[in-house]
Order: sequence, then structure tokens, then C-alpha cells
Amino acid sequence: MSDIAAQKKPNVALNWIIRNPIWVFVAIIFIFFSFASEYFFDAQNMKNLLVQTSTIGLIALGMTLVMINGNIDLSVGATLALAASLAVSIMGWPMFDSWGNWQMLPAVAAGLLSGIVLGAVNGFIVWKTGVDAFIVTLGAMLGVRGLVFVYTEEQSFYAANFAYSDFGSSSIGPVPTLALLFILCAVAAHILLSRTVHGRNTYAVGGNREAAVNAGIRVGPNMVINFMIVGFFAALAGITLSTQMGASTPNLGRDYELWTITAVVLGGTKLTGGAGNIIGTFGGVLAIGILRNGMNLMQVPAFYVLVILGVILIAVLYLDKQLNRKGEEELRL
Repeated sequence: MSDIAAQKKPNVALNWIIRNPIWVFVAIIFIFFSFASEYFFDAQNMKNLLVQTSTIGLIALGMTLVMINGNIDLSVGATLALAASLAVSIMGWPMFDSWGNWQMLPAVAAGLLSGIVLGAVNGFIVWKTGVDAFIVTLGAMLGVRGLVFVYTEEQSFYAANFAYSDFGSSSIGPVPTLALLFILCAVAAHILLSRTVHGRNTYAVGGNREAAVNAGIRVGPNMVINFMIVGFFAALAGITLSTQMGASTPNLGRDYELWTITAVVLGGTKLTGGAGNIIGTFGGVLAIGILRNGMNLMQVPAFYVLVILGVILIAVLYLDKQLNRKGEEELRL
């Protein structure tokens, strides 16, 4: 009897891998590049890898919630550029000259607020008009990017306070500050999604919106909050990226929406909504970061990374489609 119970007892590790297969891929490419390049496993390169992935990683955290909701946000790259431009430029305003390092506070606050406001506008339009989020955020992407060029007059801004740039290169012990910030945000997003009512409602809305309405879930506000969260993370990513550069440019964040969506989908979040998690997204972000970093160390042209990721993404979507179709056929039987 005990043997039968032991056989039926689920293998926790195996179930975890089945739910998050991206981590198998992460392990494979990590081992591959460890042998392929003598510099890959170097401590400094590991720090660079964590810092490089933190920007897309922050946006991916918010995008996971939005995509589980059954929506998408294409404006995150433009939001990133706007937040970075606001933060860097406001810091140099004459009215804050006497503030010392405190001049960074209103600058960063303005940058973060811009992302939250843009996210709220996107979510509100999607909610109240019923227009697909793809179309709404595509329009926002174009409009906000244009706004960035108008605000910056097509010029780059440079940080007036060296402490701002120092933050981007700082470390807490052996861990880069930006990497630690990303990890802390990932933990917070995981708790929000897996341990709160808002997180459960996010899955419910993405899984079956009509059933969520019938269950008394406020679908509109739930979507708006998630768009505000992704806006916040996009703005935070823009600010952290500008601290690495000590500057902001109007072209900052171009194509980041594509990298972000790729990372989230690789992590197991369905484009149709209702499924996904932060652990998988974290793996998707690391997979992209390791591929880009490892192939760069091997002096492989950057466009090959795009080809490989494109093939992997199509394969993942195809396998997901086949598994869903098989599951539906079994339900009919």
C-alpha cells in the first residue's frame, strides 16, 4: 500500500520542470557557453550578464501580468525612452541646482509617474472602448515615441549629477545594484501574481473574461492596474538604463517591446492569456541574456541571435499549439 502511495506521490522537481521547461533550455545554453568560451564563466562577465538582462527583465515582469490578462503592451519601449529623458533632463533644471544629490528624487519620481500615467491611459482606453490592446498600444508606441522626439528636440540628454551614473555601476557586495533591484522586483511580482487576490483575478480574467464578470470580478480595473504596473516597470527600466549610460537618447528602448514579449512567451506565458508565471519569465529573460552574451563572446554577428531566437520562438508557439489541440481533443473524447 505504501509503495502504491509512493508511486502516486508527485515528484515535485519533475512537476516544476514540466511547468517551467525554459529552465532546461537555460541550463543547456549555460553549460554550452561555459565550455565554448573561456571568458563566459568569468565573475565580471556574470555581473555584466545580470546587469544586461535587468533592463528587459524589469519590463518583462509587468508584461507577464498584462499578457496573462489576455492583453499586450507594445508601448513599453517608448515609455522607457520618455521616462529616461524626463529623469535625466529634470535633474538638470536650474531650480534643483541647490538640492545636491536630492535633485535625483523629483527627476526619478517624474520618470516613474510618466510610466504609471501612460499605463493607466492605455488600460482605460482598452477597458472603455473595447478596442484590442494590440491596436491601442501600437498607437501609443508611435505617439509616445513622437512625444519623446518633440521633448528632446532630437537631442541626447546627459546626467548633470555624477552620482546618478555611479548608481548604474554600483554594487552591493559582489552583486550589481541593478541586478539586485531586478531580483527584488521579480520576487515582489511573483508574490503579487501567486499570493494575492489581484493575481488570482488576473488569471481568471485572462482565462475566461465572461466567466470572470459573472464571478463578480471587476475586469476593467484589474486590466488598468496591470497596464499601470507594466508602465511603472518600463519607466523604471528606462531610468536604470540611463544610469548605466549617464545619459538618455530619443531612440532609447527601440525594439525592447519585441525582446520583452519574446522573453515572456519563452517563459511559458500564453498569448491568449490565462497562463504564465514570473519564474518562467525570469528564465525567458535569462535565456535571451545568455544567448546574446555568449554569442557576443564567441564573436558571432548579433543578427544570428535574432535568427536563433526567432526559430526558438516559433518552435515554442508551435509546440504549445499542438499540446493545446491534443488537450482539447482528449476533452471531447
